[in-house]
Formats: sequence, C-alpha cells, structure tokens
Amino acid sequence: MKAPENYTEINARTIDRWAEEGIVWSVPLTHEAYRQATRGEWEVYLTPCRPVPRDWFPPLSGAQVLGLASGGGQQMPVFASQGAEVTVFDYSDRQLESERMVAAREGYDIRIVKGDMTRPLPFRDAEFDMIFHPVSNCYIEEVYPVWRECFRILKPGGLLLAGMDNGLNFLFNDFEALVVENKLPFNPLKNPEQYELLMKDDDAIQFSHTMEEQVGGQLMAGFRLTHLLEDTDYPDERGRLHEYAPGYVLTRAVRP
Repeated sequence: MKAPENYTEINARTIDRWAEEGIVWSVPLTHEAYRQATRGEWEVYLTPCRPVPRDWFPPLSGAQVLGLASGGGQQMPVFASQGAEVTVFDYSDRQLESERMVAAREGYDIRIVKGDMTRPLPFRDAEFDMIFHPVSNCYIEEVYPVWRECFRILKPGGLLLAGMDNGLNFLFNDFEALVVENKLPFNPLKNPEQYELLMKDDDAIQFSHTMEEQVGGQLMAGFRLTHLLEDTDYPDERGRLHEYAPGYVLTRAVRP
C-alpha cells in the first residue's frame, strides 16, 4: 500500500475524530480554570505531564502570542487571561472550534487561522513575541522548515517554546512488551510497512525525528537555546515506557 501525498489532510481529519472522542489534548479549559488563571493560578503544557516553568515566559500582558498547531482551547485561553493578544494556528477544524467556543464563553478576542504548518506560515516577519508549539511536529515529515518559519515570524528577543517527541515512542508497537520492532527514523511515507501499521491501528500518519532535527534544527535556524527539560507520557497512554525513559523534550529558545 502506497502512502498518500496529502498526509497532512488525513492527519487533520484524524485529529478531528480524536477530538470528538475527547482525547486529553482536545478538552477545552473550563470556566473555573479560566477564572483561576485570571487570578494568577495557571499551568500550561508543551508535553504530556510536565508543566512549563513559569520563568520561561516573557511578560504576557500585551504580548503577541502564537499558538502553533496548538488548537483545542487549552493554552490560548490562559495566555489571553494574562492580557496577551492571541493567535492560534491549526489544521483541525474541531480543535479550532474549541478555541472559538472558549473565547466566546470568556469574552476575549482571538485570531483563528486554519493552515498546514508544512507550508510557509501566513504571518508577517517579526510579528510575534512568543510562539507556543506543543508536541505536534510528529505529524509532519520535515521539521527544519518549521523552525525557519518560527525564526522569521518572531521579533528579535522573541521566544520559541516547543514540545517534541524524542523518537523512543516509535521503536515499539506493543508498549507493554516493549520489544523493539521498528527502525528509526520512522517514516511511513518512505516505508510501506510502517504506513500499513498505522492504518491498521486507525492512527494518524506520524514520524519520528532525531534530536539533531529537533534541537539542532532550532540552532541551525538561528535560535539560541536557553533551557531543555525532559518528560514522560501519561502512564495509561504508552504502557510501561514511562517507567524506563522519557519520551519527550521541551525547549525554550530565543531569537537573537
């Protein structure tokens, strides 16, 4: 079976379905949580379990913040509650609808842009003070163009906060047995067996990326890395892997 060329459209539809099923990354912020955020009580996540340290953030009041592939009504409401001017960019209609719902419910403005991050981002040079990019580039084949576009649309001194899969999740098919079955890089567009495996599980088309691509790619784009942390998956999401190794990294990088 040959992998399709329009894989990002397939992924958008798959994520729409996952959102309808109520996956964790699609549950919108509640009204009470929003009210708590207005009082300064908030956390946001780039990766499953580890909240982003508060000292990673710039002053948010008046800041231009982009949520890149960050739909779902979880992080943008928090930033809006702190006075940021928020924009969300995502390819999932269902995730963007959650953003509209929360913004209407809480009464803040948000710019909502539907788009595919494998293409040039539809924003001006030096438009944003911060980009918040939770784990999502596992759904695209090439990572470096995204880092290059992030660098372009950030202001000098702007921040890129990113969450990334470190690739270990792609070694295994059975996360209880933890028997290595897949070679990395995991790329179903180039490996029919990997594509068939994903389709058998009714999964999205996903890709592993190396730290050379993920962190090294940010440096190649011109960013200066200031912080890096690791995180595990939810215990019930990836079987026993979280007991042995982190599956994610989160980074803070500055555009000089």
